[in-house]
Amino acid sequence: MPAPAAQAAVVDVNYACETKIGPKSAVSPVDIKAVKSGSGYTITMSFDKGVSDSPIELPKGVMTPRAELVLGGADKGTVKVKGVPNAAAIPPNTPIKIGQLTGTYTPKGTGKVTFTAGTLIVHALGMDAATCKPSNSPKPSLELDVVKAGGTGGSGGSSGTAGAVGELPKTGPLDSAAALGTLGGTVLLTGAAGVLWLTRRGPRRAN
Repeated sequence: MPAPAAQAAVVDVNYACETKIGPKSAVSPVDIKAVKSGSGYTITMSFDKGVSDSPIELPKGVMTPRAELVLGGADKGTVKVKGVPNAAAIPPNTPIKIGQLTGTYTPKGTGKVTFTAGTLIVHALGMDAATCKPSNSPKPSLELDVVKAGGTGGSGGSSGTAGAVGELPKTGPLDSAAALGTLGGTVLLTGAAGVLWLTRRGPRRAN
């Protein structure tokens, strides 16, 4: 029997948060899933519990969470994931529900890659209101068999939900469009340079 393409587990993460009203701490179960999307994956990070609270009410749409997932194994670095603004007002002194954060991941290596919860930031009222870091060295929430983008061979994903945010390499029609746009700009600039050259040179006098 072949090994499964992905192994996911809900991991309890003990977050130590620095907030505008002092240090806070909370434990939240974190779940990370991946869904194959083109040459990469859509990554979803889910929180079962809130990790901080606010001394004042947070109106609808003013709070947006974002986080980093730490890569290990066949790939290194981080993957950025982001949530959506809060759909309803959050009462004061109530744990802020993070919900789901999504991003994209494009493999830069081939083999087993692990995804572990990293820094979480709660952006509210125009500022980073809370910066939370795992304090218990959590285990990876996801292990994924991947193939380097542009490489050969197949790769699988885990079951889960989808979403999109990371600033990672992209492939596909948009790149082609960007390349064509750049080429068009180059041709335009070359034409303009030719006109300027002719203008500066001026007409040649007849002998």
